[in-house]
Amino acid sequence: MKKPVLIVLGVAALAIGAPVASLLHGWYGAGPLPQDRPFTVPDGAGLTVVAAKLQREGAIYSARALRFHAKLMRAGGGIKAGEFLLPKGASEQQILAIITGDQVLRRFVTIAEGLPSIMVKEKLLANPDLIGTVDAPREGSILPDTYDIKKGATRASVVATMQAAMTKVLAEEWAGRSPDTVAKTPEEALTLASIVEKETGKPEERAMVAGLYSNRLRQHIMLQADPTIIYPITQGKPLGRRIKQSEIAAKNDYNTYSMIGLPKGPITNPGRDSIHAVLHPAKTQALYMVADGTKGHAFANTLEEHNKNVERWFAIRRQRGEI
Repeated sequence: MKKPVLIVLGVAALAIGAPVASLLHGWYGAGPLPQDRPFTVPDGAGLTVVAAKLQREGAIYSARALRFHAKLMRAGGGIKAGEFLLPKGASEQQILAIITGDQVLRRFVTIAEGLPSIMVKEKLLANPDLIGTVDAPREGSILPDTYDIKKGATRASVVATMQAAMTKVLAEEWAGRSPDTVAKTPEEALTLASIVEKETGKPEERAMVAGLYSNRLRQHIMLQADPTIIYPITQGKPLGRRIKQSEIAAKNDYNTYSMIGLPKGPITNPGRDSIHAVLHPAKTQALYMVADGTKGHAFANTLEEHNKNVERWFAIRRQRGEI
């Protein structure tokens, strides 16, 4: 009578052992890489993004399996931005050990387009590969881009590199400017580009937004750009709430709802595309724009047309339950 019990126990052991063996093979088993290959982890990327990139580049069999195994093994935390060398046939365990370790070939820091200088400072201070303190750079002086950095570099030296890149790009763009630009100096171009950067969520709209604001400047009409209200309050960080009427009416050197012309300086760090748009604005008669529900804008030449676009926008917001 004991033999059936032993058989049952043996079958149960096999049933439990099979998934464990499969798990261990998936975690420790050789991966599909046919040869050593460099792999870049984007700045700010987490496990989900990295796993998908590893699968696309043929370093692992399944992003989903990697995430599952990493969760069970309590691995995958502390992924570092940079370039790493993944060896031929590297297992999931090896790969995660490499990209969370200190085997970085090259390190990167990315400054996104439209990131204000106060947040550039915070990003650099939070980077453990850099040393030294740094003040917030002059607004508009940093070129948004991905920069190659060395472990142990000073934060001040990284800022200097970013500023030199902006100086170079601004000079290049200014030299090739269109006669249609309203900017009289590179500094004016930078300031207007910072507004364009903050006002458009669609890259293809940049030239149109630049053309609209150029028209308003030529006709001495207030720009009425919401980000210029917010900048004196938060130094460019998200406001996190609706703008108050008192803030719209506030008089200062930035608020374009209470002044004609440009603010006294940039309100963020614009990317090269926004600078180019200001120096090559779209030829348009548009003077007004309002959100259209697609992260873009509906443009209008007349106030009457604009009011209709506003009505459509409010209808969209009511339909979404926002108002």
